[in-house]
Amino acid sequence: MRLAMHYWNFSTPGGPAAIGSTLRDTARAADEGGVAAMTVMDHWFQMEAMAPAEEPMLEAYTTLSHLAAVTERLRLGTLVTGVTYRHPGLLAKTVATLDVLSGGRAFLGIGAAWYEREHAGLGVPFPPLKERFERLEETLRICRQVWGDDDGAFEGRHFRLAETLGRPKPLQPHLPILIGGGGEKKTLRLVAQHGDACNLFDAGAEQLRHKIEVLRGHCSDVGRDPGEIEVTVTAQLASPDDAGAFLERMQEYAGLGVDQVWLGVPPEDPVRYVERACELVLPQLQSL
Repeated sequence: MRLAMHYWNFSTPGGPAAIGSTLRDTARAADEGGVAAMTVMDHWFQMEAMAPAEEPMLEAYTTLSHLAAVTERLRLGTLVTGVTYRHPGLLAKTVATLDVLSGGRAFLGIGAAWYEREHAGLGVPFPPLKERFERLEETLRICRQVWGDDDGAFEGRHFRLAETLGRPKPLQPHLPILIGGGGEKKTLRLVAQHGDACNLFDAGAEQLRHKIEVLRGHCSDVGRDPGEIEVTVTAQLASPDDAGAFLERMQEYAGLGVDQVWLGVPPEDPVRYVERACELVLPQLQSL
């Protein structure tokens, strides 16, 4: 099992002036310590369930470009981009740019979006859920077309592109797409149709087993080999120095077919957290 780091809180000790250097040092610790991927939030406001909305939140792809410049091995992406945040043609261009600048280390993490307050706050349309899923399906197709060899038009219900011209192309021949969420009727079916990875919550072995079975059922329906899709989980670990119960849970998850776990990096001392996780947790996960 691989270890990834999710940087979700920018309330860095030292205030906004210290955010850039702390991010840089955290990413370097992860890169040098053998972490597989590092992600950031793609939100405009901090999530109210986690911290006050007024706390700092950086624009995601600017942040990832900063991380690309100071790392060599980490895969880089968002966990995850809401489909409403950027027009799909612009999103495809943005992620391709990240892939080129990072030397082929980008992936697209995307979902149907949910945070209505930030949309209302910044004046961005927030369609009903059914329409957001329709837009998500079209966006996945548009990104693949922009990244591929077809520069022709795209005609969808919600998006119409006269030409899907994107240069330069991503360095990766098949830039990976991770679809976030565990909705069984729509989200996991989209994973089976278009995704290279899914991201599920750390909800216990029985719930994960069920979600993975649902995904495999969708794969069977659309003629997809489920072995082509990575299963990832987002989890929390308060301290790498006390990881016994966490590692026992991950051992069970590995048996279910989970390939990668993300740990949320706490804001108090993110560099130290990553260093200790690389020393104490990562070798144990790699052995699973």
